[in-house]
Amino acid sequence: MRIQNLSYLNDNINHIYFFKYQGIIRKIILDYKFNEKSYLYRTIIYFLLKNKKIFDFFNSYDTIIPVPISRERKKERGYNQSLLIAKEISKISKIPIQNKCLYKIKDNTKQSTLGKEEREKNVQGVYELKNSKNISGKSILIIDDIYTTGNTIKECCKILKQEKVKKLGVLTIAKD
Repeated sequence: MRIQNLSYLNDNINHIYFFKYQGIIRKIILDYKFNEKSYLYRTIIYFLLKNKKIFDFFNSYDTIIPVPISRERKKERGYNQSLLIAKEISKISKIPIQNKCLYKIKDNTKQSTLGKEEREKNVQGVYELKNSKNISGKSILIIDDIYTTGNTIKECCKILKQEKVKKLGVLTIAKD
C-alpha cells in the first residue's frame, strides 16, 4: 500500500494505491476491465482488504463514489469495474456508496488509447453532478481501477469540489 499526495484544485488529496501497473497486475486489470472477467474483482478485493491499514484510511470518509462509465461502455462491458470494487469495499467498511450523483454523460474515446497530452482534453466536460445534496459537506472516497496520468481523477475531483465537499480521497488498484 502506498499513499501519494495529489494537489488538485489547491487542495491536498490523498491517493492510496496498492500495486504498480505492470507485470501480472497489469494483466489481471486488463482482463478484468476488457476481457469479460468481472469475477476478478474478488481477487483484487482480497488483496486490498488483507491490509489492515486500509481500514484506517476508509474510516476518514463518509461516502464512496466509484468513477462512472458511460451507458455505452456499460452496455459493451456489462459492468462498471470501479463500481464492483466500491460495492465490496462498502459492504466491508460500512461506508455508503453514492453512485447516483456523478455521471459520465459522454462516451469519449478510451483513455487507454490516447497519449498523455490527449488524455486531459478527452475527459473535459464528460462528467456531470446530479443529486448533489447527497454529498454536500461530506468526505468522499473516489474509487477507480488505474491511475495513469491522473486526468480522469482530476476531472472527477473538479466536478465534486463544485458541491463544497469536506474532503476528497482517491483509491485505485494500481498506479502507472
